[in-house]
Amino acid sequence: MCPSGRLLSPHAAAADFRPAFEVLDADRDGKISRDDLHAFYAGVHGGVGGGDELIGAMMTVADTNKDGFVEYEEFERVVTGNAETIPVGSGAMEDVFKVMDKDGDGKLSHHDLKTYMAWAGFPATDEDINAMIRLGGGDKNGGVTFDGLLRILALDSAAAH
Repeated sequence: MCPSGRLLSPHAAAADFRPAFEVLDADRDGKISRDDLHAFYAGVHGGVGGGDELIGAMMTVADTNKDGFVEYEEFERVVTGNAETIPVGSGAMEDVFKVMDKDGDGKLSHHDLKTYMAWAGFPATDEDINAMIRLGGGDKNGGVTFDGLLRILALDSAAAH
């Protein structure tokens, strides 16, 4: 269960969360550091409360091999809840969603997705964005919810296999 009380779909465990990982890996070195998290959270509506303490807590939870970095496998374990003491979701995907949801309305609009994809370096046409919204169960006017984003990631992963 996510901190919001939602359950991840059965497809979420099979999803490839590499795009989300790559967004957090600001320096693109294949691992998430404290500096990467600082850079990420600086872009979240002007920053996030808790600063160094919050980032330290995230690193403590995710960095299971205690090398000072979060590798993809550790990140995936946190996001999917495959670690014994970490609740499913642990807010990581919800934080990514909040960054994507620029207007804070709880849905990713066409504009939100298009802006995020460009910022993250993923080329996407208007047709691609519309298809993502449909895959997530949303509509062109209303956008897609957090649960819809998880569906998009799960379907994208299934298509890749």
